[in-house]
Amino acid sequence: MGKIIIQEMTAKNPIQLMGMEAGVCWGGDTSDAKKNYKRGLSCINSGHGRVLEYPQVYMIIDGYSAKVIREFYTHIGGSPTRLQASTRYIDYTGASDFEYVMPPKIAANEEAKKIYMEAMKNINDSVAKLNSLDIAKEDSSMLLPLGMTTKVVFRTNLRMLIDMSHQRLCTRAFWEYRGLMNDIKKALADYSEEWKEVTDNYFKAKCEVSGYCEEAKSCGRFPKKQ
Repeated sequence: MGKIIIQEMTAKNPIQLMGMEAGVCWGGDTSDAKKNYKRGLSCINSGHGRVLEYPQVYMIIDGYSAKVIREFYTHIGGSPTRLQASTRYIDYTGASDFEYVMPPKIAANEEAKKIYMEAMKNINDSVAKLNSLDIAKEDSSMLLPLGMTTKVVFRTNLRMLIDMSHQRLCTRAFWEYRGLMNDIKKALADYSEEWKEVTDNYFKAKCEVSGYCEEAKSCGRFPKKQ
């Protein structure tokens, strides 16, 4: 599985940051860290979503498949931004070949694993041959598969991540996306105490928030919505 790196531009105290910004609008005392903290928690619990957009999160998402990153982009709301490793300029062939994700169910089946790895090798060899014929990398890279790993520099905010967690921590979510969401949650929790408090209490599957399941094919953890 890949890794998440939280960059140092990310505020260490997101709760206090929200409380301070809200305090400016409310005419409150923003010089007291405890008051800012209390006000910030109140903003989260009261559903003041706009305030949740102030804690910006800067991260590097590395080693996940191009497939899951495509799904990741479908959940972008508000004003996040991202940069992704180029398939136009980077040569992904060579002695080490390109790296790719191995789905657990394929890895557990020796015959399936062999087929999967051979297919990846054939793709790599074909890309290398096209490159040797002076075909531009931007053209030969069209062969690269969705299972190939990629790297993304991503900036988002707390509001979007909480909303994303409701969808992507669901057991019905694509397995790699669920793993990616859990990795983001852990990386933020390790980044600071305030982020740990936020992720522990607010990064949850939607059924844990509402108390019921909205999915057509429920996993059974919570009763279906009537």
